[in-house]
Amino acid sequence: MLLSYEASALAVILVAVVSLWVSERLPLPVTALLGAVACVAAGVAPAKEVFRPFAEPLVFLFIGSFILAEAIRVHGLDRRLAYSVLGVSWVGERPWRIMAAVATVSAVISAFISNTATTAMMVAIVSGILVAIEKASQQAVTGSEGHRQQAITAEKVAGEKLASGKLASDKKLDPRFAVGLMLCVAFSASIGGLATPIGTPPNVIGLAFIKNELGIDVSFFAWCAVGVPVAAVLTTVAVSLLLWMFPAGVERLAGVSQFVKAERSRLGAWSVGQRSAAIAFGITVALWVLPGILSLVLGQKHPLCGWVASRMPEGVAALVGAILLFVLPGELLPNGRRRRAIVWPEAARIDWGIILLYGGGMALGELAFSTGLAGAIGRGLTGWLPLDSGGTSLVAAVAVVAVITSEFTSNTASANMVVPVAIALAQASGGNAFIAALAATFASSLGFMMPVSTPCNAIVYGTGRVPLAAMMKGGAILDVAGAVAITVAMLIVRQVWAVAN
Repeated sequence: MLLSYEASALAVILVAVVSLWVSERLPLPVTALLGAVACVAAGVAPAKEVFRPFAEPLVFLFIGSFILAEAIRVHGLDRRLAYSVLGVSWVGERPWRIMAAVATVSAVISAFISNTATTAMMVAIVSGILVAIEKASQQAVTGSEGHRQQAITAEKVAGEKLASGKLASDKKLDPRFAVGLMLCVAFSASIGGLATPIGTPPNVIGLAFIKNELGIDVSFFAWCAVGVPVAAVLTTVAVSLLLWMFPAGVERLAGVSQFVKAERSRLGAWSVGQRSAAIAFGITVALWVLPGILSLVLGQKHPLCGWVASRMPEGVAALVGAILLFVLPGELLPNGRRRRAIVWPEAARIDWGIILLYGGGMALGELAFSTGLAGAIGRGLTGWLPLDSGGTSLVAAVAVVAVITSEFTSNTASANMVVPVAIALAQASGGNAFIAALAATFASSLGFMMPVSTPCNAIVYGTGRVPLAAMMKGGAILDVAGAVAITVAMLIVRQVWAVAN
């Protein structure tokens, strides 16, 4: 089948854009804008059509949730949550419990604010914990030296043979545990983004493609029903894997409790700004989950469910919370006046590049369908994949391709590239396009092997505590586990979707 001029021109532009995304010769948002401009200049579509995705309602979900996340960061709510969990008596100083607590905090926070910001904050906290552990361990070893000779003498008198380095007091922290704890932050922050639609940009991008190309609107509540279990399973796998690969070598990590207690005391009581940020965020989350709760209680066909969903979509709910931040009170200024919970210079610090990248990527994706290019690609790829009648191979293949792609380019770029292809491939092969797109969306947020795979990995690698070989080995295993978990989850969703529809 011959391609039209518009499809052929778009194919050339897409190849150039993907090449620039992978090589990062230009900033990713600039490349997205370049692709949109090239489409207009080449006559692929009019400017009004090309730039329409930049005003998608989901763009405002980005903006609102980013402003909320910035307020949470500015007022230190994320640190308060982190130290509150680490300070739970159950966590104590057991290595596996500390690892599990760090993973839980990282995943929960990244479900609502930037994975990158979560990682940066948690790396600072974990670095402090490691310093406290190492200092306490060193003091314990130094203190035990004075008793070494007495222990040896006593053992000789008793006629027992002392094995070198086997005294309980001489046990040292295995330095590999520090590597595992740092990797736990990066991996859990990436995984936590799967839990909610706003957890990471690929989620919003995938949802937009699903809504625009398939006409299926996935609610915040429905996404969480799938994303939370997937994130919980992968977080558990990550913790188990890292504890196995990077053991602490001791049963107790002395110094952790004292460090966390000292840091919590520094936080003091809740400030006015923290309370305001928590109120705005709580109202937003309530508005996000309200349609889903009403559907469960009243049934999906109840008029009130449709009315709430149409009047308060996710993007509007996010803007409600963001606007509240400019109304609710913050801290007292030196001049005695009270500032707002957030001011515009702070709100303006959100990642506008992600918004531009989203708009440009969505523009290219939508044009791929309208020009027929996506369909041609889907038909061309069907012969290369071992597709079965149930579509299991398709879902698995899409997940694997998305994971591999995310290793070499940003997760956002990966979603922009893989999700449209997944939809086209499913449509051409007779598979379930919704499940294929959902699998590609989830898998685009993975990619744990290299520092360039995600900003989370790059931040952790930049600490100097994580060897590249360790990241690659642990990341490769988690990549495989992630692809398997997502494939299984999507097959379950497919069964539920078939019953519901």
